[in-house]
Amino acid sequence: MIFYFSGTGNSRRIALRLAGLTADKAVDIVSLTDIPDPKTERRIGLVFPVYAWGLPEPVESFLKRLPVADCYTFAAVTCGADAGHALKKTGKIRPLSAAWSVAMPNNYVIGSQLEEEETVLRKLRAADEQTEEIAREILEEKRVYRVHEGALPRLKSNLIHPAFNRFARRTAPFYATDACNGCGTCARNCPAKAIALEGGRPVWTRQNCFQCLRCLNACPQTAIQYGKATEKRKRYTADMYAPAVEGI
Repeated sequence: MIFYFSGTGNSRRIALRLAGLTADKAVDIVSLTDIPDPKTERRIGLVFPVYAWGLPEPVESFLKRLPVADCYTFAAVTCGADAGHALKKTGKIRPLSAAWSVAMPNNYVIGSQLEEEETVLRKLRAADEQTEEIAREILEEKRVYRVHEGALPRLKSNLIHPAFNRFARRTAPFYATDACNGCGTCARNCPAKAIALEGGRPVWTRQNCFQCLRCLNACPQTAIQYGKATEKRKRYTADMYAPAVEGI
């Protein structure tokens, strides 16, 4: 069984491809109402994005509640470039038999302009090839640590990630422009359940969210913004570029 969390589809894409290649089942942890007991599983997989060189809140919470199972356990994380010590921190919560990082297209539109289509497609092709290699190693139950930690990984994971959780997950800067047509996509798909519709307009009902940026990137009308900087920036979800994965 492969448990995954995904904001704009990068990790979902990897999880579903791995599940197809290894004959496993991929499960979105946000959709779970009960924590499953994995003790009968031959192997357990974890796929999630790295947020500021650390674990997203829902992933960390899920891992702490997941019962311990004596089986081959692996994790594959998606990141823009490097993962810091995110997987080493994962291993402290849930010991890992193997770990990989996969570079994926940038989706952090509130921080910078996103990449050009040529770069996005190149990264997706490389990720597809790497996913096939990861699947082979999973089937062989190899014990490897193929993670690009980058420079100063301890500093990034121990200082920047806590600062991100404390200061960068505010919902106050989110708003919808007049382009909003009240379709409700953002409210339905918010994994943090932080959005409601009031008078046909999205309202952020929590002070903090997971900062997955699904609402902003997946808005059909490009109506959701985060401050003024995002108004002129492109959007990204994996489904915009990647061919459909069988089983989605």
